[in-house]
Amino acid sequence: MNSSFSSLINRAVSLFVLPQTRWQLLILAGLLVVAWTLAWLTRRLFQRRAQGPRPGRRFGMESLYRAFFWLCAAALIVPVRQIARHFMSTALLDIALVPVVGIGLIYLAFFLLRRVFGRDRRTRRLLVVSEGITTIVVWIGVLLRVLGLDDDVLRWSSNVRIAIGQTHFTLLAVAQAMLSVSVLLVLALWIGIAFEDRIMRSPKLDANLKVFSVRIGRGVFVLTAIVMSLSMVGIDLTVLGVFSGALGVGLGFGLQKIASNYVSGFIVLADRSLRIGDTISVGGIQGRVTQIRRRYTVVRSLDGIETLIPNEKLITDVVQNHSSYLTRGYAKLSVRVAYTSNLELALQLLARAGRNVHRVCADPLPAAYLVEFGSDGALLELAFWIEDAATGTTGVRSDVNRNVWRLFGENGITVPPAQRDVRLVGQPMPAPGSVALAT
Repeated sequence: MNSSFSSLINRAVSLFVLPQTRWQLLILAGLLVVAWTLAWLTRRLFQRRAQGPRPGRRFGMESLYRAFFWLCAAALIVPVRQIARHFMSTALLDIALVPVVGIGLIYLAFFLLRRVFGRDRRTRRLLVVSEGITTIVVWIGVLLRVLGLDDDVLRWSSNVRIAIGQTHFTLLAVAQAMLSVSVLLVLALWIGIAFEDRIMRSPKLDANLKVFSVRIGRGVFVLTAIVMSLSMVGIDLTVLGVFSGALGVGLGFGLQKIASNYVSGFIVLADRSLRIGDTISVGGIQGRVTQIRRRYTVVRSLDGIETLIPNEKLITDVVQNHSSYLTRGYAKLSVRVAYTSNLELALQLLARAGRNVHRVCADPLPAAYLVEFGSDGALLELAFWIEDAATGTTGVRSDVNRNVWRLFGENGITVPPAQRDVRLVGQPMPAPGSVALAT
């Protein structure tokens, strides 16, 4: 390898001394400057026309701008090389054309990947890192090819062996496996996204079945891609038995709760006991189911607060499903009245206060109840249902309370203030209407 490398260095130095090589370097530099100028002008033009593009779109356009520079350089090199062949040797231009086209195609491929998978922030970061690593690897491969060291590197990687148990793999086989897994995994995720879009647009499936189908489909696609890629490089799948056993032990001990939540999530989606949009009560939390994720379910309460409930609780705990009311929410108001007031009239007025209020349901009608006899007065309670409770209940409660205050005031129903009787031990009881002075 050292002799071939030194001979290549001597050949490169001798070629650089030739005037034809200098002319080719000058032509190549000029073409790259022209390509960069065209790419810069194109980028400025697109940025002026795009009025506030979305972050995902801007993320994808970065790779497109880079691809345009390299592909534009390739488009300039090809005709110039054909013309220059009539006057000089074009060996340097021939060598430069291969990496220029390769890098351009790589950036174009990552542009497509960014447009498809650049929906969340974590995926964007992964794509940026993958793009950088791929570019570096390609440049290293081009450099090895130019220096004539590619065959030596391939032979060396074929001789390096990695032992996993009783099975031995070469470094080249591991690299091929990683490449095939990456390509097939990206293809599987791409198919999964297309499958998800198709399922989510289907009007014949309910929300639970859509989510369940998407998760099962993605899992099948990814698993199939991994198995196919490992089989393509000749890896015996029985080697994965050790890993499967270790994973089973981990699930049995440390990951038991996590696995239980994952399985419970699939059970909830499969048996359709809960649906996205149902109004439920579980563990003192009442709200509307907005998402059923793999590990937890998101419940939005009547005041707009979202609570993450582990899926296991939806299987093991008692869950009340108010799905017949869907968008409705249950509300209660409490008020105390003096014992000197007419309780029957107070109950009638309390029920009337909840009627004819915007967003208060007429079916069932608001109902008033006598809850208890307390030290400050009789406790009454008004129960009613609110339409579109997810949009808020404070305004509706305020309107009902104002009606209660107005009706009670018009009909002489007294709301007593909090009061306490204080007795001094060892002192005689004061006469009614008198004031006792402590000495």
